[in-house]
Amino acid sequence: MPQPPRRAAQDHHCRIRSAAVIVAVALILLPRNQVVGQQIGELEESVQPKSSIEIPSNELIGPWAMDPIDVEGLSPMIEQVGYEREICPAFLEPPRSEGVQVGKFTIIPYGTIWADSVFATSRTVPGRFALWIASEEEQGEGAFELDARRSRVGIDIIGPTIGQYDSGGKVEVDFLGNFVTDNQPDVRLRHAYWEAKNEHARFLVGQTWDVVSPLLPNSVNFTASWAVGNIGFRRTQIRAERYIPLGAGMTWTLQGSLNQNVIQDLATGFSAAGVTRETGEWPMLEGRSAITFHNIQAGGKSMTLGTSGHIGETGFDFAQGHPANPALGPEDDVRLETWSYNFDAIIPLTEKFSLRGEFFQGRNLSNLLGGIGQGVCPCLRVPIDAIGGWAELRYEVNEKVATHIGYSIDDPDDNDSLIGRTKNQVLYTNLYYKISENLTTGFEVSTWRTDYHNRTSEPGFIPVAGATEPGKAVLFDATLRYAF
Repeated sequence: MPQPPRRAAQDHHCRIRSAAVIVAVALILLPRNQVVGQQIGELEESVQPKSSIEIPSNELIGPWAMDPIDVEGLSPMIEQVGYEREICPAFLEPPRSEGVQVGKFTIIPYGTIWADSVFATSRTVPGRFALWIASEEEQGEGAFELDARRSRVGIDIIGPTIGQYDSGGKVEVDFLGNFVTDNQPDVRLRHAYWEAKNEHARFLVGQTWDVVSPLLPNSVNFTASWAVGNIGFRRTQIRAERYIPLGAGMTWTLQGSLNQNVIQDLATGFSAAGVTRETGEWPMLEGRSAITFHNIQAGGKSMTLGTSGHIGETGFDFAQGHPANPALGPEDDVRLETWSYNFDAIIPLTEKFSLRGEFFQGRNLSNLLGGIGQGVCPCLRVPIDAIGGWAELRYEVNEKVATHIGYSIDDPDDNDSLIGRTKNQVLYTNLYYKISENLTTGFEVSTWRTDYHNRTSEPGFIPVAGATEPGKAVLFDATLRYAF
């Protein structure tokens, strides 16, 4: 169908932005002609992996309020060899064992036993944690949940050197796969990758965290604000990174990756009837450029400012129209662009206080868990634009106690959909307490609001059922995490 004038004008600008991603990938692959003065350990804040919501199978977030929801899991992280643990930045993971020597390889097992309890004054989606709040028209009752399926186990692999690079890998699983009942979970793959790295560069092949938007809010809520202002998760990729000293205590980090296109939308519900989801003819491209100011630091954190972006496409074959839009008919090989540009910042204020946050704007972002899990409107067959982000103030009371207050928002363009979620917001405050080297607990209070609309009563459409009343809730979330 023809593009509206607004979208045609935006396409020109989004392609310019996306070109910057490709340039970043090319820069990473340039020959190295400088030596990095800081070791990888000093660069951790600028290249941290993030805790990620996980939507593990093809049956993902139902994009429309009227469709059944099939969201199977979200997962905070235990990350790659040599990188800082981000479950709560003040509390690093306990020292791991030296591992078991198997020929030229060292195998280091690890894991986390992780249990949360949540009481919500109004039912959340998907229920065991919060992505958004169900409309009061459809739910509205309170709910209490206990869950331990987010526990995980893994192994880090340290291999022999390859030229100037240290080689290694990771395999990690949790228990948020398909399940019959909550106490009969299935195993789900989180990480599986090989890497080679030194103080100058890093190369990786396999499944791990996205390059874009690498930070995360320190929310006790298991989702860490995905679908409510925080974007990015895990996918299979070919990745390269460069670390370049700029002098005056600054380091330039360049990251780029070729990634599997993940098709999130139109997986379930009547909107998925007659729809075949397809990957495109080229990989999704991601890139990030960040500057770390090592001479501006406090409380063990250096100021880091980064910008990132991605471009890709999602594909669909439509065998039939949509009940709400009589103008739509069968259509083959529909290709819809996905793109984003993003900013991230870590700003130490004093030895006790620090500020961190991210901003994003883009289109068709359900594959990065943006747009409140909505990337494509099946009623209009257009991608959905969205803008959002989050900001968080942290106060580290002492080496055992840290507290946070934060706000996060995801705001899709109302004109790009007929039915669905139009805005998602959360305001939270929490306290983490490190009981011992291995055991951490936390408690959080958050207030949520999710807005909905249904425009199918407008001229030219056929009215269908869909919520219009907002979902509002207060959540009380407690966690216990034992790392080994």
